[in-house]
Amino acid sequence: MNRDDLLARLHGFEWSDFECKKASRGVPDDAYKTVAAFANTAGGWLVFGVSEHNCQLEVTGVDEPDRVQNDFLSTLRSGQKLNQIIRVEEQRYSIDGKTAFTHHWNYITEQQGQMLPCRAGVLLFGQRQYVEQPLPRPVLDYQRIDTAFDNWSADQRWHDRYVFEENIFSTWRGLVARYMRIAEHPFSLDPATLRRNDDPPDYVAFREAAINLLVHQDYGDPGRKAAIKLFTDRTVFWNPGDAFPATAALLEPTEKDVRNPALVKAFRRIGLSDQAGTGIRAIFRNWHELGRVPPQIRNDKASKEFELVLVNKPLLTVAMQRFRQSLGVNLTPEQADVLALALERPEGMRLSLTDIRALGISTTAHAKLVAGHLVEQQLLEPVGETQFQAPDALRVRFATAAERATEQVTGEVWRLLAVMTSDMKRAEIQLALGLKHEDHFREAYLLPALAANVIAMTQPDKPRSSKQRYRLTERGTAVLAAQQPRDTVP
Repeated sequence: MNRDDLLARLHGFEWSDFECKKASRGVPDDAYKTVAAFANTAGGWLVFGVSEHNCQLEVTGVDEPDRVQNDFLSTLRSGQKLNQIIRVEEQRYSIDGKTAFTHHWNYITEQQGQMLPCRAGVLLFGQRQYVEQPLPRPVLDYQRIDTAFDNWSADQRWHDRYVFEENIFSTWRGLVARYMRIAEHPFSLDPATLRRNDDPPDYVAFREAAINLLVHQDYGDPGRKAAIKLFTDRTVFWNPGDAFPATAALLEPTEKDVRNPALVKAFRRIGLSDQAGTGIRAIFRNWHELGRVPPQIRNDKASKEFELVLVNKPLLTVAMQRFRQSLGVNLTPEQADVLALALERPEGMRLSLTDIRALGISTTAHAKLVAGHLVEQQLLEPVGETQFQAPDALRVRFATAAERATEQVTGEVWRLLAVMTSDMKRAEIQLALGLKHEDHFREAYLLPALAANVIAMTQPDKPRSSKQRYRLTERGTAVLAAQQPRDTVP
């Protein structure tokens, strides 16, 4: 850790692997408790010369740094206060004329005079023959299945498969190499950090979900292996081992109890994962930025398994956007998302506050406010204190509007069909129509044509893709052949 790294950490928070002590005139007694805790887990950073003031960490300095440091290191090397000799890496800093120094433990332990990797170190960095000793099963089973989930059965063959039996970091690198082949936004990795320079939402969601699978699975389970299955309409991440917190708690911005803290710390230290306690929230937030329905979580404590599903389905469909406009009410983007989620759910399936928070809403209190506004507008009805559902009358009205939208072909849609010569980009269609305003083109032409099922996206599972094109459907071809477009004014 260099000086800039230390200052950056001081602007953050104390985590379970980063602890600060004032130590201005001597070694505090509780410093040795911290040493024991670090030595028994995955190590960490202990900093002398830093104090907390008004909830902020600041450098206050060690008055006699040579004496304090010598006393501390001598005690560690003598085995007086601990039942084994502790080896540490120490480094001194001068910041604004004040002295501070750090002590670092890592994934190496000393046993009978020998320096040996701990179990986490072997799983993270070990050669394959050594990884197989503590883990007699593969780390991950990766499968790409080129069909929709509902059309697939377990007896069907995958289209690409690789069973990873390497260490965890090698598994991550191999997994990224396969993801690069199908990524919506092509990319390359920085060889030093193993992460890409730009972080679009689809990659962040996949990265956090995959790392969540690698660091939180139960490596004590000798038979069941983790699996990632990529379908055309969703990606399923399955883990042996349930998450310790409840599902609702996973969305809280706090550090969680985890099964493998040493693995979590390793990925966070090298910057491959977000700060502890925020990985699941990052998945939900970035998936929502893509405009897709919230991820699905199944945390089965009885069967000791955890499943996370990223569904490639737009939350605000064309029919939903047209229906919202017909309601005649002003809704914020958050309120519109909650209404869309309520109407998208099967009849009888209620909407909880946790479901609402899955749309990127940060707190339960805020989720209640959003739901409360929709209740006032008679767009939601409460079922108890924490659950909601769309009124039956509104459901019927939405179903009728969606069905009617597929039947109507306006004059604007006729004009759009007339200029469709092949698979075309949005800008190409707009240019062919001679329209200058994109918003008007979308509202009057593109969205109605999609709703009427006369055109379709070439990449429906990636509605915002830069490679998106639009094509005539069979219905569009039939409609175009049957009649000539009516005269309209754009």
